[in-house]
Amino acid sequence: MPDFVVIATWPFGQTAVKAAAVLLAEGKTALDAAVAGAQAVEDDPAVHSVGFGGLGNAVGTVQLDACVMEGKTLACGGVAGLENVRHAAALARRVMEKTPHLLLVGDGAKLFAVQQGFPLETLLTLESVAAWEKARPKPRTPVKPSDDHDTVTVLALDKTGSLAGACTTSGLAHKLPGRVGDSPLIGAGLYVDDTAGAAGGTGIGEEIIRIVGSHLIVEALRAGKSPQEACEMAVRKVNVVAVRRGVHPARVAFIALGLKGNVGAACTAGTGFQYAVARSSGIELFTAKEIDAAR
Repeated sequence: MPDFVVIATWPFGQTAVKAAAVLLAEGKTALDAAVAGAQAVEDDPAVHSVGFGGLGNAVGTVQLDACVMEGKTLACGGVAGLENVRHAAALARRVMEKTPHLLLVGDGAKLFAVQQGFPLETLLTLESVAAWEKARPKPRTPVKPSDDHDTVTVLALDKTGSLAGACTTSGLAHKLPGRVGDSPLIGAGLYVDDTAGAAGGTGIGEEIIRIVGSHLIVEALRAGKSPQEACEMAVRKVNVVAVRRGVHPARVAFIALGLKGNVGAACTAGTGFQYAVARSSGIELFTAKEIDAAR
């Protein structure tokens, strides 16, 4: 087994795995590393689908969703519809560690953040507002899913062989206020179990929730599938369900991390999904295998 492994979604996942790898190399826990990796992307205003600089919902308000999970005890926590708090993944960890609950939402999540010492701030930037205005739907047109679906999910394996993950996003741009995707939902956007493996998703959250995607992958790992095989299986299920519903498959991608540090990733056709992996030997960016409805 390698010293450590961390995997994260999308090209900006390189930012996440770089931050996480520093901590893993120092012997810090997988949870510390995963949250730090997620936070590095939350802090980047150039990423308009996560944290500070994220695009607003239909009324222009940035609402964040996030969750964390560690594999040793299955401890987990999440926040949804969070406004004016940049570090949603770190707050999700506080929910896990400081409350008997698994999920706080809306004003309750914001109040808890203030009680925990998180600063309140605007998450809008001049660039994100301009991007939101440019993509704003015309009045009286139906709400359609945005192409902006680039959640950052970070999965880490530390030197002790323990797993953890973090998932954080500002969700679909121009979403209805209060809309919650897969990212704060344990089993959908993230699932981690030291006895099987870890998995996370990105893309149109409704499709991932519908198949409970991350839990599905981890249970496939438990049954003996490799991370690559498990991710491909989940994408095929998304395609099958989409066909049953009479709709074209949405953009969805999954990553997985096995107990021995082996990784996998797959996505629906046309997604162009890339993911970053860091080990003690360095950081690499990969393009995931695409699975279409006919395969």
